[in-house]
Amino acid sequence: MSHDSTAAPEAAARKLSGRRRKEIVAVLLFSGGPIFESSIPLSVFGIDRQDAGVPRYRLLVCGGEEGPLRTTGGLELTAPHGLEAISRAGTVVVPAWRSITSPPPEDALDALRRAHEEGARIVGLCTGAFVLAAAGLLDGRPATTHWMYAPTLAKRYPSVHVDPRELFVDDGDVLTSAGTAAGIDLCLHIVRTDHGNEAAGALARRLVVPPRRSGGQERYLDRSLPEEIGADPLAEVVAWALEHLHEQFDVETLAARAYMSRRTFDRRFRSLTGSAPLQWLITQRVLQAQRLLETSDYSVDEVAGRCGFRSPVALRGHFRRQLGSSPAAYRAAYRARRPQAERPTDAEPASGPALQHGPPPTPYSEGGPVPLQTRRTPAPVGTSAPSENGRELYVGGRAALPGQRSGA
Repeated sequence: MSHDSTAAPEAAARKLSGRRRKEIVAVLLFSGGPIFESSIPLSVFGIDRQDAGVPRYRLLVCGGEEGPLRTTGGLELTAPHGLEAISRAGTVVVPAWRSITSPPPEDALDALRRAHEEGARIVGLCTGAFVLAAAGLLDGRPATTHWMYAPTLAKRYPSVHVDPRELFVDDGDVLTSAGTAAGIDLCLHIVRTDHGNEAAGALARRLVVPPRRSGGQERYLDRSLPEEIGADPLAEVVAWALEHLHEQFDVETLAARAYMSRRTFDRRFRSLTGSAPLQWLITQRVLQAQRLLETSDYSVDEVAGRCGFRSPVALRGHFRRQLGSSPAAYRAAYRARRPQAERPTDAEPASGPALQHGPPPTPYSEGGPVPLQTRRTPAPVGTSAPSENGRELYVGGRAALPGQRSGA
């Protein structure tokens, strides 16, 4: 699901410099960037589709550093423009950054800051959010990125309000998206904002993609832990938790196994992962439930028991909050998409009481109705961590406190 935020008053008052126009789009490329993300704004804003009813943009492809620029697969690109061309653009897109651990070139950051000061709309697709954050353009703002990198973004830039569940976040003059295909969603949103639904719909038909996708990154989220936790004493406790999800235990149990007080354990866990331990545990139980619903014929009540939920009602509540559907509806939709031969049978369930997890699957370090206007609402009753509209929000590597704003 997309997320629209009311821009800060100073941002709303900022006027576009006379030499900048929003239909002039500068795409800032760096060496080492993935070619898919890089190609998205080039295709959306760089092809003349006026015959299909899509207003034309003027594209300026800019090199953020000396070329040639090497991209995925060893391809080399030569950008026709340098950083100086950004001074003419009213929209600046950073489609990706090569490494979430290395700083972007200072010259490129200066160009982005100057463009923003002069009223340009700044867009970061996927890991491009790290470039915007390094430039200070996300300070005090809501933002998103690929779910795999959300905790790293939150920890590295504590003043950024990172929401790892949105497909994209529109905060007025600064916009960010999740990974890969979500970049298309955000670019379509920009066209819709500039020229209306009809133009965005026409472009979506040309690209053969839905004009709006429902849901967010929740369905793709894997809430295992970052690689860096591997050498930490908490790793053993986390491994135990993953192996015993079929049992009923709480965060106090985990804290005791770590020989820590609950408060100390919460603080250590948050500092390592950017997530509250209770929210992580519940998410792991929901992921376990997803697997069992997909790979076995256990009833929903049985699935609840095998995932450590105290009751089927608890499973249904958390499942719906995280995935937007009931367990039964999720199973029905999943099986409707699978060939009959692939479906599990009662005689051969695909798993036992608890799935074998082994090491955490992938580091936490990787669709919508009309874009939401931000409304600050209290967390739904029964949620296990502070949330905004039911979605966990990370502020400085932590779940946002109740009532804490996600926007500037």
